[in-house]
Amino acid sequence: MAKSKNTTLTVDVGTTKLAQMLAGPHHAHISELEQEFDVVIRDESTVFKIVGPVNGVQEAGLVIKALLNIARTRDFNTDDVIALIRHGADTEHSMASISTRKKTLVAKTTAQSEYIRAIQNREIIFGVGPAGTGKTYLATAYAASQLEAGNIDRIILTRPAVEAGERLGFLPGDMKEKVDPYLRPLYDALYDMLPPERVERAIESGAIEIAPLAFMRGRTLSNAIILVDEAQNTTSMQMKMVLTRLGENSKMIISGDPSQTDLPSGQISGLKEAVGILKDVQEISIIKFTNKDVVRHKLVGKIVEAYDRHKANYSKSPDS
Repeated sequence: MAKSKNTTLTVDVGTTKLAQMLAGPHHAHISELEQEFDVVIRDESTVFKIVGPVNGVQEAGLVIKALLNIARTRDFNTDDVIALIRHGADTEHSMASISTRKKTLVAKTTAQSEYIRAIQNREIIFGVGPAGTGKTYLATAYAASQLEAGNIDRIILTRPAVEAGERLGFLPGDMKEKVDPYLRPLYDALYDMLPPERVERAIESGAIEIAPLAFMRGRTLSNAIILVDEAQNTTSMQMKMVLTRLGENSKMIISGDPSQTDLPSGQISGLKEAVGILKDVQEISIIKFTNKDVVRHKLVGKIVEAYDRHKANYSKSPDS
């Protein structure tokens, strides 16, 4: 069969500044497009010349044009390029977003967009899936935006300290020092969304509260956004307890990966159980992510896929 002929498409982006943004640091964005669509892209000042098979050239051209539209309104990085490649060059216009003082986050996958819309419209939201899909980051961004807008009085950060067996009294330091290691991902996201001094003031005043899951029993949480992270490590009793803490004008966002539980062997994950029990409650949204939604480094997605394949093969083994 004759090999398809190459074609050339020229895209003029207008200015060298936009061309540099589109090319990316060390031409990282161009490299992604070349690898994905089997094309060669020549960067000639303000013009990109795309050479290769017709379909690949057309697809690469669409992504470059979509990136050009993004570049006119906000910064972007290689993750955005990968998202457009994976999910289509037209997805940027339909994706949900969250605006905070420091940045605007636009969903990079369909699942992320559904997750953001669920967070914006429901009171209890489950984000379930592998690491690197943005579950914690997007939830924290939304909470920060609502605190800044004055729509809530406080953000409550909680996760089960399963490595400490919930026996936090035996750990050194005050309560914040005891639980800081378990809440670091949430802190990191907060500092990305708000100025550091704003975060520190909010922690000191209680507007951002550190609440170990074991210490939430008996409370009613009103005018707040409660972020329950690493929820796969909750027991059945803990999950029911935290779900029933929801008060007036509050929202609870629960995230975790059921495949990564640190609970003792044979103990049911409260997250997995809750998703099954509550799946038909219309007021609750359950958004499921897959390894295709991983938005950290593309290698993370490949790692998750490799482990999933290994787990599937192991379970089929007659010796397992």
